[in-house]
Amino acid sequence: MKESSPRRNFIKSAVLTGFATVIAPAIGLANERQPESIIREEKNLVFLFQGDSITDGKRGRTEDLNYIMGHGYVFGVSSRIGADFPEAGFKFYNRGISGNKLSDLDKRWQTDTMDLKPDVLSILIGINDVAAVTENEAEIGDATQFEVVLRKLLQQVKTANPTVLLVLGIPFVYPVGKRKENWPLWQNETLQRAAKVRKLAAEFNAVIVDYPLVFERAMNKATPDYWVWDGIHPTIFGHELMAREWIEQVSTRLKFLKFYK
Repeated sequence: MKESSPRRNFIKSAVLTGFATVIAPAIGLANERQPESIIREEKNLVFLFQGDSITDGKRGRTEDLNYIMGHGYVFGVSSRIGADFPEAGFKFYNRGISGNKLSDLDKRWQTDTMDLKPDVLSILIGINDVAAVTENEAEIGDATQFEVVLRKLLQQVKTANPTVLLVLGIPFVYPVGKRKENWPLWQNETLQRAAKVRKLAAEFNAVIVDYPLVFERAMNKATPDYWVWDGIHPTIFGHELMAREWIEQVSTRLKFLKFYK
């Protein structure tokens, strides 16, 4: 496939070399003095967020633009970037589906990922696979199978678009509410899949968004249920932390994001 458009050339450069800039945790408005050259070379990027209920955020399934991005971290990321860079022509898609395991994502990969041709693909998946293990669901794969399937999906995207920027979120769980029951299994299975995500991130030169680290630091200031109300789903405060961390980590590859303070 011929890579000639500005967005393709930019993403190719970002994936191959990366950028060293890291922004502060508090995200404000973009710097109004940003060079026009950066806006030109990063125009028309397609951002796609994939995952389960944490990504879904009860998003709308119609063309109603009031609800289409949901109410979670995806809304926080896309609304902020879209408001600050309207001239860039960015497109944002949320295709998270509540309850999805990796096998479900596999089944809808062509329609909900490949057909959208993302330039930036962000994935957070795995906690429903863990839930299936804790509930002894039949035919659920182990962490090794999780790695095999996720590698296949990532490879398909890379084959179709070698310059795509992959962003992989680390799954998380905390001993809150029902998660306290059988907690060692919840914790162990989540950690196993987190390790697989890290391994694949290195293999595919993806950005890692370490959500567990963010929450662990935040829990020095407030109890776990303040940030993740049932051990799995973030509160509005937790989603805000996730959005900030996503922007901070992805700013190491997308130059325009370094203008956040």
